[in-house]
Amino acid sequence: MAQRRTRGKLTPYGRMLLVDRVLNQGWTAAAAAEAAGVSRATVYKWLARWRAEGEAGLEDRTCRPLRSPRLLDARLEQRILLARRRRRWGPHRIGYALGIPRSTVHKVLVRHGVSRLSDFDRPTGVPIRYVKDRPGQLLHIDVKKLGRIPDGGGWRIHGRDGVLDRSLRGRLGYDKLHIAVDDHSRLAFVQAHADERGPTCAAFLADAIGWFAGQGIGVVEAVMTDNARNYTDARVFQDALAAAGARHIRIRPFRPQTNGKVERFNRTLVEEFAYARAFTSNQQRLDALPRWVRYYNTHRRHTALDGHTPTKSSTTSVGRTASGRRGGPRSG
Repeated sequence: MAQRRTRGKLTPYGRMLLVDRVLNQGWTAAAAAEAAGVSRATVYKWLARWRAEGEAGLEDRTCRPLRSPRLLDARLEQRILLARRRRRWGPHRIGYALGIPRSTVHKVLVRHGVSRLSDFDRPTGVPIRYVKDRPGQLLHIDVKKLGRIPDGGGWRIHGRDGVLDRSLRGRLGYDKLHIAVDDHSRLAFVQAHADERGPTCAAFLADAIGWFAGQGIGVVEAVMTDNARNYTDARVFQDALAAAGARHIRIRPFRPQTNGKVERFNRTLVEEFAYARAFTSNQQRLDALPRWVRYYNTHRRHTALDGHTPTKSSTTSVGRTASGRRGGPRSG
């Protein structure tokens, strides 16, 4: 089950940065607290957890209480799930049949990952989400655009009405982050480029396949992209696919969910890295990107991988349900 989303100002990466500043870079606790926008007590808390547990101590912890005396009876919860599975009923009809509030029914369905009927085949009830059986069967590729940061910081430091932000608005352009995510393990490879034209995409594909080979994924069988012309019409990209011996799979038009694993990575990158703290220059953010990607691959645990990291998932078999997909919600 996924952990509850917290409202803390620091992500695990931000906490690691804070600890590194104090222990390795010689910052005082007060200076590190001011830079991160937290209190000194928060700095000491994460330092204590680091010393006691290492990097694992910097991860989010569940907010679930030790005791829940008002928790719904387990037998009633199973009846809700049975009605959902056999009848395909929604929260209203299940609530009417069992005499409980529809809001309670909805919470049970969300908790067990069955709140959306569109995720299941209606005749059989089998989840239609897929996970490939082994690393290298499918790479998801996409480009994420990030607005460049002016020297001195953008609106996150100066505010949207800041003079610096107004004078440069729309003139700095975007960094194009080319991203490849392995479907089975969620291992991610990222490069920043100035464009997303066919030759750049082809060079990125070759670099990505070489990098995955270095991680023990020697054969890439297929590559999934959207229908952008830099993938579909560029001969150089098709030649790169042929050189790798990989099939090209295109998503259904106007259906980005098909490429959902890389889309979910994009969201994680934005929330936990690109906008997790205020960078004072674009180069500072680009310099920090490789370190964050290493953290994502080697230390960040995924609910979709049953708590494993992508690196561990690429070398070991993770838990699966009887339906053939990994247990737990599809989060990154």
